[in-house]
Amino acid sequence: MAIIRIKDLLIPTIIGFNPEERINLQDVVVNVEVEVDISAAIVSDQEDGIYNYKTITKQIISLVSESKYNLLERLAHEVLTLILQDHRVIRAKVEVDKPGALRFSESVSVELEGYRK
Repeated sequence: MAIIRIKDLLIPTIIGFNPEERINLQDVVVNVEVEVDISAAIVSDQEDGIYNYKTITKQIISLVSESKYNLLERLAHEVLTLILQDHRVIRAKVEVDKPGALRFSESVSVELEGYRK
Protein backbone atom coordinates (compact mmCIF):
# COMPACT_ATOMS: atom_id res chain seq x y z
CA MET A 1 0.00 0.00 0.00
CA ALA A 2 1.05 3.58 -0.54
CA ILE A 3 -0.06 6.95 0.71
CA ILE A 4 -0.28 9.56 -2.03
CA ARG A 5 -0.65 13.18 -0.92
CA ILE A 6 -1.74 16.09 -3.04
CA LYS A 7 -0.89 19.24 -1.13
CA ASP A 8 -2.12 22.81 -1.20
CA LEU A 9 -4.29 22.93 -4.31
CA LEU A 10 -5.36 26.57 -4.44
CA ILE A 11 -8.67 26.71 -6.31
CA PRO A 12 -11.05 29.66 -6.78
CA THR A 13 -14.71 28.82 -6.21
CA ILE A 14 -18.06 30.10 -4.97
CA ILE A 15 -18.41 29.10 -1.30
CA GLY A 16 -20.42 30.53 1.58
CA PHE A 17 -23.78 32.00 2.52
CA ASN A 18 -23.20 35.75 2.41
CA PRO A 19 -24.44 37.58 -0.70
CA GLU A 20 -20.93 38.68 -1.72
CA GLU A 21 -19.72 35.07 -1.32
CA ARG A 22 -22.38 33.93 -3.79
CA ILE A 23 -21.01 36.35 -6.41
CA ASN A 24 -17.26 36.63 -5.84
CA LEU A 25 -14.83 33.77 -6.26
CA GLN A 26 -12.84 32.87 -3.16
CA ASP A 27 -9.78 30.67 -2.92
CA VAL A 28 -10.01 27.38 -1.07
CA VAL A 29 -7.04 25.15 -0.33
CA VAL A 30 -7.54 21.43 -0.85
CA ASN A 31 -5.28 18.75 0.63
CA VAL A 32 -5.80 15.10 -0.14
CA GLU A 33 -4.35 11.89 1.25
CA VAL A 34 -5.14 8.69 -0.62
CA GLU A 35 -4.20 5.14 0.38
CA VAL A 36 -3.94 2.93 -2.69
CA ASP A 37 -2.72 -0.49 -3.66
CA ILE A 38 0.31 0.10 -5.89
CA SER A 39 1.56 -3.49 -6.09
CA ALA A 40 0.85 -3.84 -9.83
CA ALA A 41 2.60 -0.55 -10.63
CA ILE A 42 5.67 -1.53 -8.61
CA VAL A 43 6.01 -4.82 -10.48
CA SER A 44 5.41 -3.41 -13.96
CA ASP A 45 7.04 0.02 -13.53
CA GLN A 46 4.59 1.14 -16.21
CA GLU A 47 1.79 3.66 -16.35
CA ASP A 48 -0.89 1.02 -16.90
CA GLY A 49 -2.80 0.30 -13.73
CA ILE A 50 -1.37 3.10 -11.62
CA TYR A 51 -3.40 5.48 -9.53
CA ASN A 52 -2.86 8.56 -11.67
CA TYR A 53 -2.56 11.54 -9.33
CA LYS A 54 -2.41 13.96 -12.26
CA THR A 55 -5.83 12.75 -13.43
CA ILE A 56 -7.46 12.96 -9.98
CA THR A 57 -5.94 16.40 -9.44
CA LYS A 58 -7.53 17.66 -12.66
CA GLN A 59 -10.87 16.16 -11.59
CA ILE A 60 -10.67 17.82 -8.16
CA ILE A 61 -9.82 21.19 -9.71
CA SER A 62 -12.73 20.88 -12.13
CA LEU A 63 -15.18 19.84 -9.40
CA VAL A 64 -14.18 22.59 -6.97
CA SER A 65 -13.88 25.41 -9.51
CA GLU A 66 -17.33 24.65 -10.96
CA SER A 67 -19.08 24.15 -7.61
CA LYS A 68 -21.25 26.67 -5.77
CA TYR A 69 -21.76 25.13 -2.34
CA ASN A 70 -22.70 26.99 0.80
CA LEU A 71 -20.78 24.73 3.17
CA LEU A 72 -17.14 23.64 3.30
CA GLU A 73 -18.46 20.37 4.68
CA ARG A 74 -20.42 19.71 1.49
CA LEU A 75 -17.47 20.64 -0.73
CA ALA A 76 -15.15 18.32 1.22
CA HIS A 77 -17.74 15.53 0.99
CA GLU A 78 -18.02 15.89 -2.79
CA VAL A 79 -14.22 15.77 -3.22
CA LEU A 80 -14.03 12.68 -0.98
CA THR A 81 -16.82 10.98 -2.95
CA LEU A 82 -14.98 11.69 -6.20
CA ILE A 83 -11.76 10.13 -4.89
CA LEU A 84 -13.48 7.04 -3.49
CA GLN A 85 -14.98 6.22 -6.91
CA ASP A 86 -11.66 4.67 -7.97
CA HIS A 87 -11.65 0.96 -7.07
CA ARG A 88 -7.95 1.07 -6.10
CA VAL A 89 -8.55 3.58 -3.31
CA ILE A 90 -8.72 1.96 0.11
CA ARG A 91 -8.95 5.11 2.23
CA ALA A 92 -8.96 8.83 1.53
CA LYS A 93 -8.77 11.97 3.61
CA VAL A 94 -9.74 15.41 2.32
CA GLU A 95 -9.15 18.76 4.00
CA VAL A 96 -10.63 21.95 2.57
CA ASP A 97 -9.44 25.29 3.98
CA LYS A 98 -11.14 28.63 3.47
CA PRO A 99 -8.49 31.32 4.08
CA GLY A 100 -9.73 34.47 5.75
CA ALA A 101 -13.10 33.00 6.71
CA LEU A 102 -12.80 34.24 10.29
CA ARG A 103 -11.39 37.44 11.64
CA PHE A 104 -8.11 36.88 13.50
CA SER A 105 -7.71 33.43 11.93
CA GLU A 106 -5.60 32.33 9.00
CA SER A 107 -8.30 29.95 7.81
CA VAL A 108 -11.10 27.58 8.70
CA SER A 109 -10.97 24.00 7.50
CA VAL A 110 -13.05 20.86 7.33
CA GLU A 111 -11.49 17.41 7.18
CA LEU A 112 -13.32 14.24 6.16
CA GLU A 113 -12.08 10.67 5.87
CA GLY A 114 -13.67 7.75 4.09
CA TYR A 115 -13.06 4.09 3.26
CA ARG A 116 -14.05 1.84 0.38
CA LYS A 117 -16.98 -0.37 1.23
